[in-house]
Amino acid sequence: MARSPNPSNKNNRGSYFRLGIRLLLLGLGLGVITGSALIAFKNYYSGEPIGIDSLFGLNKKDKKLNKINFESLYQKQKGFKRLSLGRFKQTKELINLSRRWDLMAGRYPDLKVSAYMLILDDGRFAQLNHDLPLPAASSIKIPILLTTLQLIDSGKIRWNELLELTDDDVAGGAGWMALKPLGTIFPVHDVATEMIRISDNTATNLLIKRVGGKDFLNSNFVSLGMKSTRINSLLPDLAGTNLTTAKDLALAIAIVDTGKVLSPRLRDTFREVMSTSVTNRLIPGGLLKGLGVNDEDPDKSLLIRGFRVYNKTGDIGIAYSDAGLIELPDGRRAVAGFIVKGPFNDPRSTELIRDLSASMIPFLSSKDTQ
Repeated sequence: MARSPNPSNKNNRGSYFRLGIRLLLLGLGLGVITGSALIAFKNYYSGEPIGIDSLFGLNKKDKKLNKINFESLYQKQKGFKRLSLGRFKQTKELINLSRRWDLMAGRYPDLKVSAYMLILDDGRFAQLNHDLPLPAASSIKIPILLTTLQLIDSGKIRWNELLELTDDDVAGGAGWMALKPLGTIFPVHDVATEMIRISDNTATNLLIKRVGGKDFLNSNFVSLGMKSTRINSLLPDLAGTNLTTAKDLALAIAIVDTGKVLSPRLRDTFREVMSTSVTNRLIPGGLLKGLGVNDEDPDKSLLIRGFRVYNKTGDIGIAYSDAGLIELPDGRRAVAGFIVKGPFNDPRSTELIRDLSASMIPFLSSKDTQ
């Protein structure tokens, strides 16, 4: 009688066969990995850059992937042209723009005008009575913000330090802090931001007191190069005793953005606070006018077209001002400042600032306009 096959023997033979296949595949895999590693080490010690083709053992004739030469890439990166921070230095006057400003202001002989513009990347500039001291109005808050951030940078003030509202700080005009009860506590970051965002006068007086008073501020302005900028009265200063010039206002913004003062972190803070300003009808509105666009939201419309403006205005009726940093679509930057003094609430003053700003567009848009 024939013996029937033992099923267990068949199962054992199948298991041995599968095990052999697995060992063969494992061996092949280890061989590929070991070979690739040896090639990589060989290239490393021979100074040859390690590329994807080396790791996968591609033949030079057959490879479809180019070697990644990291040293070459690094050298090319070092050759990239980086945008300079620029500096506040005049090189060449844009005579045509300066003359255009003079003609515009000449239409209103009863208005006093100070205007200044400087392209930080190449030093081209335009000016009109740029060193004429005129009422600063709320644009004085730009150098006050700068001084505050300097003291934070040096560790003498903390960004989250608490300031107490006293009767001496309360001011009329713009702002909501004056409506709070005496003794209310505000952190410095709220005070500084509201001073710029909605031009809060009480916030400004709180900072003037905290940084060391009018004399300290005036001394610091001079040390920064703003020799014609002076605080004589607390805000709102409706009489216009606080003085500055268009060039001083532009300088205050430029020395921050070019890295001359403030650490990178506080420079960013300066920009962030300046970006909160809600009033955008003067320089931003003028630039939009120069582009031939009429929009209810100048900041948004300018941003769509590649422009961005960080500005702070001033308005005390007898004087209007605006100063700001202007980022251009090609990456260049400019600073500009304007002040107009005239009859109380005269609409010609604000319209003149818009016209002066609008006239900059051809000169900002071209690197060759004379």
